[in-house]
Amino acid sequence: MPVIFTLILQPLHRELYAMHASNFFAPSFLKAINENKEESFRSIMAEPTQGVFTFEMLQPHFCELLLSEVENFEKWVHETKFRIMRPNTMNKFGAVLDDFGLETMLGKLMEDFIRPISKVFFSDVGGSTLDSHHGFVVEYGINRDVELGFHVDDSEVTLNVCLGKQFSGGDLFFRGVRCDKHVNTETQSDEILDYSHVPGRAVLHRGRHRHGARATTSGHRVNLLLWCRRKYQKDFSSWCGECQREKKERQRVSIAATK
Repeated sequence: MPVIFTLILQPLHRELYAMHASNFFAPSFLKAINENKEESFRSIMAEPTQGVFTFEMLQPHFCELLLSEVENFEKWVHETKFRIMRPNTMNKFGAVLDDFGLETMLGKLMEDFIRPISKVFFSDVGGSTLDSHHGFVVEYGINRDVELGFHVDDSEVTLNVCLGKQFSGGDLFFRGVRCDKHVNTETQSDEILDYSHVPGRAVLHRGRHRHGARATTSGHRVNLLLWCRRKYQKDFSSWCGECQREKKERQRVSIAATK
């Protein structure tokens, strides 16, 4: 399918299809990546709740180019009536970026820029061995998706960057990390986070960090998502908040019984 797209659909901005780091990224982000140290990463990041990191990432020019390229693709799809795959089972609007030639660029984005950070902050879910991705954009607003229900991602680590445009609402809400067994369990007070999107600013979190998107009440919001994955997964039971609480409770009961 990607080969067919590249043969028929002409790229609008060819510079997007190669990784030009100095033209894509905010200088602070690029500096931290080049230094490749935990203290450098932390110097550009906020961590408003455990395991959710936010930071300036994309330059406005890159956001504009990618938005324009997506619009060009969607126009081509409309004119040719070509049937495309939507980003995931929950979003009805948006596009899979790998499907029109951006797979190589997004692979470089994961390998050279997201994996170094994930190695430091998400080692418990294999952050140092991320080796595949699913890249897409989602769209919210009038005549598009309005909100996104409570869910977890099909990824080890998720990158979510707002591209624009003008919009109101659409906040992300986070409610703690869970394994399959505990995915619907109660949220603890220290796990609650509401986050307001800012164009160019990224959110990085574990795929199993439960989250959703509130209604976009006006305008048009577009986000870039990169689901970073491991082809061969292992059992990472240590990352689930509820598993950790159950373990602590068992230890407490055991200690109390010996007194």
